[in-house]
Amino acid sequence: MKPVLLRGAVVEDPLGVVLGYVDAWSLSESLDERPTTFGESDLRRANRAGARISAAEIAAVLERRRAIERELRAIDPVASLTGSVPWEHLRRLFDAFAGVRGVGFSKMTKALHPKRPALIPMLDSVVQGYLADDDVPDAPFGERAVALTRGYKRDLDGNLAAVRAVRRELAKRDRPLTEVRILDLLVWSIAA
Repeated sequence: MKPVLLRGAVVEDPLGVVLGYVDAWSLSESLDERPTTFGESDLRRANRAGARISAAEIAAVLERRRAIERELRAIDPVASLTGSVPWEHLRRLFDAFAGVRGVGFSKMTKALHPKRPALIPMLDSVVQGYLADDDVPDAPFGERAVALTRGYKRDLDGNLAAVRAVRRELAKRDRPLTEVRILDLLVWSIAA
């Protein structure tokens, strides 16, 4: 299996690294059964993944439910960062979360990732730190999130063969993960 070349690091055994996380955290992914709806259950699921979204933040996000669902309907549920990305719809989806006090990229993407697991990376503090060179701090919320996602896509594209090989091996073990989640775990591994 090919190594994965990340910014300033090489992961020599990407399968071993990812399997370590998969086993430790009992990770797997599947397509959300309700890919075009968004509600409180999605935010609670994000909390189980470590988002820590408060009741007040949940209420504020749910006030934007129509805008979130409109953009989810505009983005194919199987859209992937490995293919043609609907950047404008993705920006508008991210913009639907703009200005919600206490909800930044990490909470937003933890809530949205299950809706589009092959498209939306979890931009938590570790991944944001990794992508710091791609950040445009003075840009509006949605544009910043898209800039980080574009940087993520560049790294995914540069390692696609190796990441897909890891994905195939995980599928053989009945532990499906998207290329996006695999790269996320590899980024975490070099930050640890």
